[in-house]
Amino acid sequence: MIQFHKLFASVLGIGHLKGGGTIAAILYCIIWYWVPATFEKTYYQFIIAFIITGLGIWSSNEVDRLWGKDSSKVVIDEVAGMSIALLLVPRNFSYTLISLIAFRFFDIVKPLGVRKLEILPKGWGVMADDLLAGCYALTFVHCWIAIANKFG
Repeated sequence: MIQFHKLFASVLGIGHLKGGGTIAAILYCIIWYWVPATFEKTYYQFIIAFIITGLGIWSSNEVDRLWGKDSSKVVIDEVAGMSIALLLVPRNFSYTLISLIAFRFFDIVKPLGVRKLEILPKGWGVMADDLLAGCYALTFVHCWIAIANKFG
């Protein structure tokens, strides 16, 4: 079972690469963009985000004792954050790219309480900061879309 957690937490080994978090986030964007049948229905998006988050917390807990606290090998948190950042975003390349950039910005800079969530224990701390960064990115993108629709 630990092998599953290693693979899931590292997103099939992407976490072992330099820049693995960004690569994992980009991979999720590509899948989200190119597999519309899975993501067209709103409730599928929420179910997928919920499953990724739940399994991410569990797997992060399990690999914590092997890889250490909030190891850079764990990149499922970036996938979970991206799954939040893309909720209800229209399938449009520009919006997908803006979502990615906004998410990575909030994930790296960690403003407005994002950093504080890292103190949560094990998998909760690993995932929570990225989920909040995803929420901030989601808010930013939907504001961007609203402004673009009003003035564009």
